[in-house]
Amino acid sequence: MELKSEFRVGIPLEQAWSTLTDVEFIAPCMPGAQLTEVDGDEFKGGVKIKVGPITAQYKGSAKFVELDEANRRIVLEASGRDSRGAGNAAAEVTAEMTPDGDGTVVSIATDLKVTGKVAQFGRGVMADVTEKLIGQFVDSLEQKLSELGDQDDAGAAADDAPADDAEASDETGEAPASSGPRQIEMAEPEPVDLLETAGRPMLKRILAPLAVVVFFLFNRRRRRKRRQG
Repeated sequence: MELKSEFRVGIPLEQAWSTLTDVEFIAPCMPGAQLTEVDGDEFKGGVKIKVGPITAQYKGSAKFVELDEANRRIVLEASGRDSRGAGNAAAEVTAEMTPDGDGTVVSIATDLKVTGKVAQFGRGVMADVTEKLIGQFVDSLEQKLSELGDQDDAGAAADDAPADDAEASDETGEAPASSGPRQIEMAEPEPVDLLETAGRPMLKRILAPLAVVVFFLFNRRRRRKRRQG
């Protein structure tokens, strides 16, 4: 299914680019997401969701397949599998950034493929859920950026301080060897409750077929009474 969404962040285009391509920085702002490993433009992690009483955890990987800074365009491919083998998901996400006054508008197009219990929601509900989750992400991101801004003065003072660790470099003068993938310590996220997030659209989705069933049973009962009469 194809999903489109758009959001605005109150930071200039250049800052928005550097922020939204910093996976470690934005990962804690994503509802239900946990980043576990980063290796260049590839990273691994998981997403926890709930469908009613059932909790599922998708573990997988993602990578930037395009980072076009000149045109402020990002293409990301991601895939994951439910840890219990109950379904899987794959997505290609394209994000484009454009300036909007003192802020930046980000337009997102997602080609999403899902199987398992999440697939029952359909495009309409998934679009509504996506919009709400993006809203939560933006609120969390802007709060984090605000807190970071409050710490700028302290950070600048720390940057001016002597870097003792840097002076204690390898006596051989050789650059340290690459350690490969970096493990990320990030707290376990709370699962995203899709039924709660979907709200009214999901309620309509449930009530519509229920009404059909009730109508069918009611008419069937009336026909039986007529025959008995």
